Amino acid sequence: MKNVTDSFVSLVHWPFAGSFGFNTDILATNPINLSVVLGVLIFFGKGVLSDLLDNRKLRILNTIRNSEELQGGAIERLEKARARLRKVEMEADQFRVNGYSEIEREKLNLINSTYKTLEQLENYKNETIQFEQQRAINQVRQRVFQQALQGALGTLNSCLNKELHLRTISANIGMFGALKEITD
Repeated sequence: MKNVTDSFVSLVHWPFAGSFGFNTDILATNPINLSVVLGVLIFFGKGVLSDLLDNRKLRILNTIRNSEELQGGAIERLEKARARLRKVEMEADQFRVNGYSEIEREKLNLINSTYKTLEQLENYKNETIQFEQQRAINQVRQRVFQQALQGALGTLNSCLNKELHLRTISANIGMFGALKEITD
């Protein structure tokens, strides 16, 4: 308790300052100085600080608003780009599908035309074979006929004498004459 009374006693014994000066007692002067400085700052700086804070608040709000507008524009451009990408992907898929179907169609057309060409070649081959067979048959007939004719002529020449030969010629001339009269 003596400490508490000593502190009051020491307040009574403070010497009065004869002149203006700095009090170097930090514990005694610091809360007083701080309260005075804060009071002055609050009183005079309240309007300035309020204006600064309001301006800062407005700048922050404008920045946020601009950022939101930019974000909205970026989202809109992103959606447009995604829509274009989807459209291009769909077109690419259509081209791919159409390309594959076109390739399949061309493949089938090529196969069909190849079969038709092969059929035509087969028909031409068969016709050529038939033609060649017919020609060969005709050649064989001509040879057989020529050989038979030569054999018959040889037989006739050996068997016929002049008189028989002249009678045969006369009979043939008579037949041709009769045919001519019938046709006229």
